[in-house]
Amino acid sequence: MSIRIYNTLTRKKEALHPIEKAHVKLYVCGITSYDYCHIGHARSALVFDMVVRYLRHRGFKVTYIRNFTDIDDKIINRANEQGVDANSLALRFIDEFHHDMDALGTLQPDLEPKATEHVGEMISLIKDLIDEGMAYPANGDVYFRVERFAEYGRLSGRSLEDMQAGARVEVNEKKEHPMDFVLWKGAKPGEPKWESPWGDGRPGWHIECSAMSRRYLGETFDIHGGGKDLIFPHHENEIAQSCAASGKSFANLWMHHGFVTIKEEKMSKSLGNFLTIRDVLKEYEPEVLRLLIFSTQYRNPLDFSEAAMQDARSGLERMYDCLARVAALPEDGPAGASTVNEKDRNSLESLVTRFHAAMDNDFNTAQALGHLFDAVKTINKILRQLPEQPVTGDLHMLRSAVGSCRELGGILGLLQRDPAAVIAAKKEKSLAGIDLSEEEINEMIARRNQARAAKDWAASDEVRDLLFERGIVLKDSPEGTTWEVRS
Repeated sequence: MSIRIYNTLTRKKEALHPIEKAHVKLYVCGITSYDYCHIGHARSALVFDMVVRYLRHRGFKVTYIRNFTDIDDKIINRANEQGVDANSLALRFIDEFHHDMDALGTLQPDLEPKATEHVGEMISLIKDLIDEGMAYPANGDVYFRVERFAEYGRLSGRSLEDMQAGARVEVNEKKEHPMDFVLWKGAKPGEPKWESPWGDGRPGWHIECSAMSRRYLGETFDIHGGGKDLIFPHHENEIAQSCAASGKSFANLWMHHGFVTIKEEKMSKSLGNFLTIRDVLKEYEPEVLRLLIFSTQYRNPLDFSEAAMQDARSGLERMYDCLARVAALPEDGPAGASTVNEKDRNSLESLVTRFHAAMDNDFNTAQALGHLFDAVKTINKILRQLPEQPVTGDLHMLRSAVGSCRELGGILGLLQRDPAAVIAAKKEKSLAGIDLSEEEINEMIARRNQARAAKDWAASDEVRDLLFERGIVLKDSPEGTTWEVRS
C-alpha cells in the first residue's frame, strides 16, 4: 500500500511515510470564530474528515488536531459592533460551528485547541525566536525577521522581493523590513490582553498554530492542512517561525484544498452570494452537499450552483434506489448456475481495489465516486436481467456488492441512511403535487399485478396508462413493481 499526497511545499506527489509507523499526525487550521460558517468552511471540514476516515480505513492511527482562532481583529471588531464581550462572541460561534459540523456528520477531531488557552506556549515560542536572533521586540510589539530565514517564500513559490513588490504593505517604523510579520501585538485600549515580557498584549495570528501544533504533535509532524488561501502569508509564516525556533523540519506534507465559487464567482457578502452551511442544509440533505464536494478532487476549484446540487441529489437518490432494490430481494433462492456474466461479476468484485487505487492517488474522490456509480450501474443491469427466482449465489453476490458500496461510501460520509427510508421520503415529497396517495398507488399496482397474473394484458395496460396520466411511472423488475413521479 502506498498513499501518495500532493505536497504544496515540493509541488509533487509524495508517498505518505509517517514519522511514527502507522500513526499519522495531522494538523488543520480551523475557523476564526466570529460568524456563521459558509460552504467554503464546509469544504475544508469535509475534505479533512474524508482524509481522516480514509487513513483509518486503511489501518492508520490518526491524531487529528483542528484549532480555533478565538482572539483576532475580526472577533474584536464584530464584538464591538454588537456591544458584547469578545470572548463571549468567540465562544458563541464555536458552538454554532459545532452545530454545523454535527449537521454535516463530520468526525470530531481528537483535539480542538483554542488560541486563548495557549498564550503561554506562544510566549515561550516567541522567546525562543528572540534568543535565536530571529525576532525582535519593538515598542511593545514583537516581529519576525524574514530576511534571516533563508527559505522564506518556498511554500508560496515567491521571492521576498516579489512579495514586497506585490503587497500593500503599510508603513510601520517599528519594522526592520517591510515584510517582517508580527508575533506579539502591544495592547490597545479596550482590547483583550495578556501579560508578557514585552508588555501587555496579545499574540499575532500566525504564532498560534506553530505553538499549538508543537504542543500536541511535536516539532515535526506528518501533515498540515488548510485552504489555498492560507498558503501565504499564514502557512508561509508558520514554517518560518517554527523551523527557526526548532532548527528542524515543521510539517512533512502540506495539503491545500481549492476555493469554492458560486456560479463561477467568488463568494462574497457584497455580491449577495454568501451561502452559510445552514442555508444549504435547509434545502438539501447533508449527503447531497458531501456528494457535490467530493465530485471534484480536493485541490481543484469547486463551483456551487443549484443545478449542481440538483444533479448531486439525483445521483444520490439513484444510489439509494439501487440499495433499496437489492435490500428488497429474498435472502436466498434456489441452487443453480449464476446468470451474471463474468465481466459484470469481475467489475463488482474489483470495486474495493479500484476505489482504493483512486483514493491512494492524492485522495481522488471524483474518480472514487465514479467507481461507486459504475458499481450501481452494474448492479441495476444485473437486477434487470435476473430471473423471477434468482439463484442463491447471485443474491449473495449482490448483497456483498451493496455492502462494499456502503462501506466505501461511508469513507465519504455517503450511503449511511436506511435506503428504504430515503426512497419513502423521496416519494412523500414528490407526491406533494400529485392527487394520489401512496396507498392509492399501491392499490392500483396490486390490481395491475392481478391482471398480469391472469394474463389480462388490456386491464394491466389500462392501470399503467391511468397512473401515467396522473403523473406516476411504473417500473417492473424481478423484485417487483416500483413507481416514481414522472418528471
